[in-house]
Amino acid sequence: MPFSSAYRRFLFSSAFLLVSVCGGCAVEASKTEAATASKPTETAAAARSAAIKIEPNSPADTVRVFYKNLRERKFREAIFLTNLRPAVEGLTDTELKEFQVDFEAIARNVPAEVEINGEIVSGEKATVTAKLPGEDPAKPEIQEIRLRKDGQIWVILTVDETAEKTIRQEGRNYFYSLRIKSHEDDAREMLDRVAKAQLVYSAQNKGVYGDIESLVGGGLLPPDIKSGDSTGYVYRISLSADKKSYSAKAVPVVYGKTGRLSFFVDLEGGAMARLTSKDDPKAKPE
Repeated sequence: MPFSSAYRRFLFSSAFLLVSVCGGCAVEASKTEAATASKPTETAAAARSAAIKIEPNSPADTVRVFYKNLRERKFREAIFLTNLRPAVEGLTDTELKEFQVDFEAIARNVPAEVEINGEIVSGEKATVTAKLPGEDPAKPEIQEIRLRKDGQIWVILTVDETAEKTIRQEGRNYFYSLRIKSHEDDAREMLDRVAKAQLVYSAQNKGVYGDIESLVGGGLLPPDIKSGDSTGYVYRISLSADKKSYSAKAVPVVYGKTGRLSFFVDLEGGAMARLTSKDDPKAKPE
């Protein structure tokens, strides 16, 4: 798994229900999808992939349509079926595409058919159980998806009430803030891994340190450190002339969008790695 997984793990667990969850939805989108779900071909397909009978407009049907949208890369429609809707309804199509890399990575793990095997309704609340990818996408697990009824529509809950309140307050800025925080956490973690990788590399190579290519080639760092497309950061390692000292840095690809903090590692006393950070709008990912 690439090191830039914290952000996607959050999306797995909250935005896209690929681990245990709770939810929210959109009335208009739900009505549209419910109508689609009632088509004979869709109903037949649903029956084949479910261990229970799925009624149109039911909690199980809402879950089925959600995964159908996600699998078909209809990301706005999928998110509209959760209480993350306020985070995307103010985004233009162009802005939504900025998250395409992350959404695509998640959609690839949605199975061709999601097996729905249970539905329990209690008043305005419901629980649907389905076999879904877990931490290991290759090993589906039985997971619970919670829903609530908003008017005549069942909606999937993806975050708790506190987070839902935050999403309403931040609106279209929510995913941007989430991505920045997660990318910064990843960058901090990555430079810590760089320091540890250099210790191993130095011990294996008579006291000299390695550049990024050498560390990746030796299996000490993940390949996606070489690209900012998925990580949101550009990483650089600078070696001294004799390669017995090094410094490393991580700078946001786009300040304010993929991150704000820049991170630096320098050697103290010739051996101890020291990690620092700085909010520097002028930092360039050179």
